[in-house]
Parts: sequence; C-alpha cells; structure tokens
Amino acid sequence: MPRAPYAVRADRSRGRLHPEPEAASRSPWQRDRDRIVHNSAFRRLQYKTQVFVNHEGDFFRTRLTHSLEVAQISRSVARQLGLDEDLAEALALAHDLGHTPFGHAGEEALDAGLRPFGGFDHNAQSLKVVTVLEARYAAFDGLNLTWETLEGLVKHNGPLLSPAPYIAEYDRMQPLWLASHPSAEAQVASLADDIAYHSHDLDDGMRAGLFRLEDVALLPVVGEAYLAARSAAPDAEPSRLRHETIRRVIDVLIGDVVAEARARIAALAPGDADAIRGAGRPVIAFSSGKAQANAAIKAFLVEHMYHHWRVNRMTSKARRLITELFSLFSDNPALLPDEWQARSGSGPAAVTIADYIAGMTDRYAVEEHRRLTDLWAAD
Repeated sequence: MPRAPYAVRADRSRGRLHPEPEAASRSPWQRDRDRIVHNSAFRRLQYKTQVFVNHEGDFFRTRLTHSLEVAQISRSVARQLGLDEDLAEALALAHDLGHTPFGHAGEEALDAGLRPFGGFDHNAQSLKVVTVLEARYAAFDGLNLTWETLEGLVKHNGPLLSPAPYIAEYDRMQPLWLASHPSAEAQVASLADDIAYHSHDLDDGMRAGLFRLEDVALLPVVGEAYLAARSAAPDAEPSRLRHETIRRVIDVLIGDVVAEARARIAALAPGDADAIRGAGRPVIAFSSGKAQANAAIKAFLVEHMYHHWRVNRMTSKARRLITELFSLFSDNPALLPDEWQARSGSGPAAVTIADYIAGMTDRYAVEEHRRLTDLWAAD
C-alpha cells in the first residue's frame, strides 16, 4: 500500500541525540527496531510476568510474547492505514522494556519505595532503558534511537502534561513535544497493546481455569465472536472453540480501529505527521461502541482475573519480595554488584537500586532475594 502523506518520513526525521550516519539498506526505524530486538532488556522480557509468573505454565503469555503479539497487530493496522510499519513495530517491541519483575506488583512496590523521588513509572523506565541503562555502544549510553521512536515511546498513550521525573529530565535535553499527541504510528502501537492485552488475557484466563468460555460469551464482542465460532464449527473441541473465538475478537477490534481511524483521518485531512501531532484528539481510536465493549472486557478481567484469589496470592508474594529487596539494598547499598555501586554515585542510591531491581527477571529477583536472606545460599 502506498505511504500516506501523514505517515512519518525518513527525510523529515528529527534525527538522533548523537548524530550517526544512517544505513543505506535500512530506514531509521528499521534500525531502531533492530537495536531494540538485540538489546538485553528485550531478551529479559521472556522471563517477566504478564499476569502469570513464568513457572506457573509454559503456555501463558510473558512480557516478551505479549510484545511480539502487539508488534504483529501494530504492523497489520499500520499497513492498512498507509503508515510506517517499522516505526509502529519498533514502538510495540519497546513499550514494555521498563516493566519490573512480577508485572504491576513489582511496579507498585518500587513506586512506594521511590515516593520521595517522584515514584516509579514503567513508561519513564522504558525511556531510561533505551537512553541510559543499555550500555552496548562505545560512543554513547543507551541505544541512541531516533526522536520519533523516543517520542512515541513516552507519549503512546497521549500527551504528557505532568511527566514522570526522568521523562521531564530527558525532555530538557532533547524536547519530545510532550504536550502534543504522538505520531499515528505510536497511536497504533497503543491501541494494538489494548487489543492484545484484553484478548490474550481472556485466553490465558480460560486456559488457567479462572473462568469459562461460557462466562466470557456474555461479554460484548466476545459473545458475537463465540456464536460465530460455534456456528462455523459446532463440533469443535473446547480448546479449538476458545481459539476460534479469540481470533475473531482480535479481527473485529482491528477492523473497528481501522474503520474509525480512516473516518477521523478523512475529517482531519492531515498533510503530514505533524498535523497528526497537532490534532486535538487521537486519530487512531476505537469507535464509541467498541470502546464501551473494551471497557466491559477490562472490567470483567479485573474482577475475574486480575483480582482472582490465585492471582492475588502471587501478587501479594511478589510485592513483598520486591519491597524486601528494595529495603535490603537501601539499608546497605554495598550489597549491590560493583557496576551498580559505581552508578549510584551519580544520583540518589534509591533510584539506582530501583533501576537494578526493575531490570531483573522474575526468577533472578527470587534468586537475588534468596542470596540476600538465606545464610546458606551461594553467591
């Protein structure tokens, strides 16, 4: 499909903080995507909780598999709208790089520990990962991603009028237009996250036995998808019927986003990517009906999955473990590995401790806690 006039364009990129010659064989956003995929923070997503801890089952989503699914949906939507697929994919792959071990439980624990320093925000941590914490290149810290990728990373959910401390600090060095909407590609990645999150959490919740297909069949969109799947394959076994239902849910939501985006873009008639940024509202969105349906799906998942007693038990243990790790290191920063002790000289020790813990996988956090609390554990 031809590139739309409102898509990001390489010849209009605002470049990188540290100037580099661009590759002749790759666009700037292909290069950004490749740098994201090859960094260690991305690999660690394989062992970071989405909802279920890794050891609870090999079939449940992790932060890595979720990111890959978001990337696939992002490319599909971007292609249909004539946007830059590589930028949309790069943003999808990077959007969870700042997540802590154990998902939101870990984030809540670090947020409490960092309250005197402005709290912890996984979006800000994603920016910190790609601008400071990844140390792969001789000439600079971070990945030196393009302005467009950094802008989309921090603003994919919309304008930031009260940015987290690190985002505000970075913005003073390289302004990211925090008060505006991001590019259409970033907006696509945000909606793709919602589509993947809700549909696949439904799948994992059923797979875990937290609720049944018959329970979610009462939800809007899901119910219609279930009836269509059962009509198309009345003799299908439950696992196949579940899959057929979920893939229809994803297809309907993608179709709705594309149709709504086309209508909004036609009304705005943007001449370039900056016209998208300057619009008074997002151009990539669900229709009002599907937005209400998504809200109903989310409410169901909150009640029946995220607050299920089995998930609550894991969340409680994880929050306690991360809180204790933070407390142990705060009481004695000399317990940090040498490279992290060296980093702590450049700012508050608590922030360095949070950076160290946030980068851990679930299993590394468990092992580090054991090493610090079990007298007989080997270092």
